[in-house]
Amino acid sequence: MSIESYAQAGVDIEKGDRFAKFIGGINSKAVSSGIGGFAGGVPLNLKGFEEPILLSATDGVGTKLMVAQKLGKFDTLGIDLVAMSANDLIVCGAMPMVFLDYIGCGKLNENILQEVVKGVVIGCEQAECTLAGGETAEMPDMYKGDDFDLAGFCVGVVDRPKMLPKKESIKAGDIIIGVASTGIHSNGLSLARKIIPENETSLMEALLTPTKIYVPELKALLATEKLKAVAHITGGGLTGNFVRVLPPGLVPAFNNSWAVPSIFSEIQDRGKIAASEMEKVFNMGIGLAMAAAPDDLPLLEEASKKAGFDILTIGEVVLG
Repeated sequence: MSIESYAQAGVDIEKGDRFAKFIGGINSKAVSSGIGGFAGGVPLNLKGFEEPILLSATDGVGTKLMVAQKLGKFDTLGIDLVAMSANDLIVCGAMPMVFLDYIGCGKLNENILQEVVKGVVIGCEQAECTLAGGETAEMPDMYKGDDFDLAGFCVGVVDRPKMLPKKESIKAGDIIIGVASTGIHSNGLSLARKIIPENETSLMEALLTPTKIYVPELKALLATEKLKAVAHITGGGLTGNFVRVLPPGLVPAFNNSWAVPSIFSEIQDRGKIAASEMEKVFNMGIGLAMAAAPDDLPLLEEASKKAGFDILTIGEVVLG
C-alpha cells in the first residue's frame, strides 16, 4: 500500500488547526488570547506575597471516559478534568492560575472534542483560572476510532506562610469539617461501571455528574485563616485522603452523620460491596474534609453562609 500523505497515515493536520482555532475562538474570560502559540501564560501579580510558591498538579478523569462513550455525552468531562487538578491546588491554599489540557485520540472527531473543550472552559471559569493552551495528538495506531484520553495540568500560587497543611498546629480534639460532593466525582468508575447496567440510563448519567470545583468555597474559608488542613477526597476515600494531611500519631474519627448520595447505595447494594470497601474506594458524599480548632467553627460557619454553601461537622482528630 502506497502512503503519500500524513492524512493517509491517519493524521489530519488541517482538522487539527481548525480545532485549535475553535478553542481560541471560544468567547470566555477563561480562555487565553495566546492559544495557538508555542506556549501560554497569564500575568503574574505577586504584590502582597511574602514568599510566593508555585504549585502544580496533574490528573485525568479515568474510566469516566468510557461512561461518556457509552452514553454519547461528553459535555461534562472537561469540568471533571479541571476539577481534579484545581481542587488539588486549592486544598494546599494555592489559587489556580493556568490550566493546560492534553487530548490523545485515534481521530479528531470535532463534534466530540468540541464538547469536551467547552467543558474545560466551563471548568476554568468555575476554578477562576485561564486555559492557556494544550495539545491534541491524533494517533490512529494508538487509539481505535473515536477513543481518546484526557490529561489536565494546573499551576497555582500560594504564599508560603498560608500554605496548607499546617501539620504542626493539628492536635487531637480538632474538629473535621466536610463539604458535600456532587456524587461519585471521578474516582471508582472502574468498579461502578461493572455494577451499573448499561441499559439503566439514569444511573449511568448519574455517574457523569461532574466533579464539584471547590475553588470559590475554599477561597471563602481560607480567608478566615482558621483552616489547619484540607484534603480533596478522591481515590482512596475519606480516611485514605485525610490521613495525608495529618501528622504522625493522629488519625481521623468520622461520625457518619451526613447524607450519602443514592448513587453509592445503588453501587453497594447491586454489587454486594462491603461498607469498608465502599469507604476505601469512593468519597461517599464528602468532597472536601478540613481540620480546624473547635472554637473556630462559628467563624467558619459564618463564612460559608455568606458564600452560599453549607459545611458539616463530620468528625474529629484523635490519637491513633
